[in-house]
Amino acid sequence: MRSPAENAQLAMMLEVCAEVKPGNVDRHHDYEDTSLQHFLASTIFVRPVFKRAENSSDNIGRLIYDAVSVTNTHSGGNTHFGAFILLIPLIAGGGIKGAKEIVKNTTVDDAVMFYRAFGLTKVRMKDSDLEMDVNDPSATDSLIENNTTLYDVMEYSSTVDMVAAEWINGFSLTRKTADFLKNSDNGQKAIIDAFMNLLASETDTFVVKKLGSKTAEKLKNKAKEALDGNISLEELDRICLLKGINPGSLADITIAGIFVALMEGWNWDF
Repeated sequence: MRSPAENAQLAMMLEVCAEVKPGNVDRHHDYEDTSLQHFLASTIFVRPVFKRAENSSDNIGRLIYDAVSVTNTHSGGNTHFGAFILLIPLIAGGGIKGAKEIVKNTTVDDAVMFYRAFGLTKVRMKDSDLEMDVNDPSATDSLIENNTTLYDVMEYSSTVDMVAAEWINGFSLTRKTADFLKNSDNGQKAIIDAFMNLLASETDTFVVKKLGSKTAEKLKNKAKEALDGNISLEELDRICLLKGINPGSLADITIAGIFVALMEGWNWDF
């Protein structure tokens, strides 16, 4: 039987190796600065942190920081920051039920370490996303002074960040994705089906932050066309790559959904 850490690594590997995921790195194409190999390297490098998350007194913020730190040792930059935000409490909690309790009990120390982890990434948020700039040295002082927990940070961000919203809404899209996979008989192809189901029904907040809400809505409509068979996945992928559209938040949620499905017995290898 696989451990939670192994299932988390497997989920990361299965997601990035799936084909075709419009706009995202997969086995057919890389980004200019980040390749499939960088994503796969991260799945290997992060194993010690995931193992600590299984049976550890380390706080969630420290584990997120260490996961980002250890996977930033290659030249591909941030690959899985959003996925770590979801996977680490899911690993520590043994699934969604336990994760719900863990995130509600996060501390100010968790928030401080999360901000430090954010500072290690190339991810940048709009000024309106958080009251405190993660790159401002005084930000962590403000967290301490205001007794702001990591759950508080996620709650504040949840209206503009769908990964943060998962902490607040009980991992609802993660649950939806896991159920989709478990109810599918398409094997590994089910991962693409699950991703496309999300893409056609949810507005990717990473795309909103990078390119605006109109582009994100157009992407969702194009995904619906693809599901209806009016355009191919390959054509949608070409459109995304041409316009620099990267639905990365939905990729992170897909990883979390794969993890939960694996923990609940989903057989990916058939």
